[in-house]
Amino acid sequence: MAIPTPLLDQVKSPADLKNRSLAELKQIADELRAETIDAVSVTGGHLGAGLGVIELTTALHHVFDAPKDILIWDVGHQAYPHKILTGRRDRIRTLRQGGGLSGFTKRSESDYDPFGAAHASTSISAGLGFSVARDLSGGSNHVIAVIGDGSMSAGMAYEAMNNAGAMDSRLIVILNDNDMSIARPVGAMSAYLSRLVSGKTYRSFRKMASRFLPEGLREKARQAEEYAKGITLGGALFEELGFYYIGPIDGHNLDHLVPILKNVRDQDDGPVLIHVVTKKGRGYPPAEAADDKYHGVTKFDVETGKQVKAKSNAPQYTRVFAESLTKLAEKDDKIVAITAAMPSGTGLDLFEEKFPKRIFDVGIAEQHAVTFAAGLAAGGYKPFCAIYSTFLQRGYDQVVHDVALQGLPVRFPIDRAGLVGADGATHAGSFDVGYLGQLPGMVVMACSDEAELARMVATALAIDDRPSAFRYPRGEGVGVEIPAVLEPFEIGKGRMVKEGTRIALLSFGTRLAEAMKAADQLDMMGLSTSVADARFAKPLDHELILRLAREHEVLITIEEGAIGGFGAFVLHFLAGAGALDRGLKIRTMTLPDIFQDHDSPLKMYDEAGLNAQHIVATAMTALGHSAGMSIVRA
Repeated sequence: MAIPTPLLDQVKSPADLKNRSLAELKQIADELRAETIDAVSVTGGHLGAGLGVIELTTALHHVFDAPKDILIWDVGHQAYPHKILTGRRDRIRTLRQGGGLSGFTKRSESDYDPFGAAHASTSISAGLGFSVARDLSGGSNHVIAVIGDGSMSAGMAYEAMNNAGAMDSRLIVILNDNDMSIARPVGAMSAYLSRLVSGKTYRSFRKMASRFLPEGLREKARQAEEYAKGITLGGALFEELGFYYIGPIDGHNLDHLVPILKNVRDQDDGPVLIHVVTKKGRGYPPAEAADDKYHGVTKFDVETGKQVKAKSNAPQYTRVFAESLTKLAEKDDKIVAITAAMPSGTGLDLFEEKFPKRIFDVGIAEQHAVTFAAGLAAGGYKPFCAIYSTFLQRGYDQVVHDVALQGLPVRFPIDRAGLVGADGATHAGSFDVGYLGQLPGMVVMACSDEAELARMVATALAIDDRPSAFRYPRGEGVGVEIPAVLEPFEIGKGRMVKEGTRIALLSFGTRLAEAMKAADQLDMMGLSTSVADARFAKPLDHELILRLAREHEVLITIEEGAIGGFGAFVLHFLAGAGALDRGLKIRTMTLPDIFQDHDSPLKMYDEAGLNAQHIVATAMTALGHSAGMSIVRA
């Protein structure tokens, strides 16, 4: 058998897909799947979601005219095939690498990414905005939002659909149902019916019937149609929201996808929802066989699917949290855990193995997760609401109104604190210290190593009269031994780690290791340096801070967070206490006032100016010396 001539090499932009036959599109889709698998095996990243939309991506770019037609991918982690087809194939093996392509859609990266995304459930709202902007400008282009069934668990998606249905603006929403969670009939009859109801003839007849049938008969016909769609096609909910529903259809069958997309493209009335059923990991057996469908992977061997794991003796912070919580829960049956669609990402899958009835995955619904936890706390339970720093932002009003204002003891384990590497700015945990620390009564902690984290889990459990949060980074700890008995810390008390006389380094979080390196360098330069671990950003250890200010010439705060956080709290306290009046030199070291692009965490912290050499330079300049100057030993 002759080997087909490769076609993907001929696709430099979506325009090269326009006049292709279905047979050619199928070949391109097969080559696109192979290219995606090979690229991600080199870089790591999100794999299963992209493999699930190979045919859909190919069909969309064949039928529609991006970037004139606006194509929005919800979350954006499934857009690697889209990037390959939109002129970025030559850079696809730079995904998530420093200076390379983003792992999500990004406006500054390409005109084919009209809306940046990495958090879920934003596509329909943004799409409606684009649609109304087009209508106000007298345009005629199409707007397509592709949203997964997981993202449809967030209320924002329904808020947008309700608004879109009421406005009747032309918008195409594609529901990528990759869990078969809404409907199962995706065979030939379903495809035939979907093609029928998406076509001009049916829709013209529908309009004519609604205009000329007698009132009673018209209502009977409408009810019959809704009943048929609700039972056989599963679309009653979307029709009630004002969308014309089509589906479900097989998202891997180009014979079905292409004609339906063309039918929808050629219509011009109101919002439409196309229900497409796909399979995460499609076409790659190791991904199809995995429970999480290879959602996120490290580098891997294409032949076997085996992922390359870094060797280390230090435990992951996430695992330390989960094991500590599980250990405490063995003795306290009031402990419950909540996650917002991230059981494995937060480590709570380990908790679930031991206590399956005491963990609640609420889906991509952070607002609900927080208020649900508040209700559990008010009901006498001890909820640990584990949400990444970047995602907790989505539930901030609920943290304020439903938790803090009522003084409810909800515990917030905050994973992915600080910079997160390859996921970049969209997932960085930069702001939680500031936005939580300003809330009355909130206790805010940050661990300096894995042993401190384990004890902070116990500390949060012991706080039963107000909310608390403890933050920890992604990745490995430093290899310290975790105590067998998890004793809580005294609230609002830090610790002295190293005594000195001239410079004081006050660290909040895991920059403590860098602070210790900096102290050693400063000592060698004749500048005696103290190091303290704050542990708490709120309440602050006033006694410790005043001692450092009183006994040292320079005080430097160091944190893995944005301006307005721990350093600002310390500075505010010292100013109010009059400790700055004697001429204390104080410097606050934070993340820079920018959104940092993805890279390795080490390089990102180097760019941020939060490594040991930057701490030394800050101390030197505070003393009025050149950053590179060597001080004679005392």
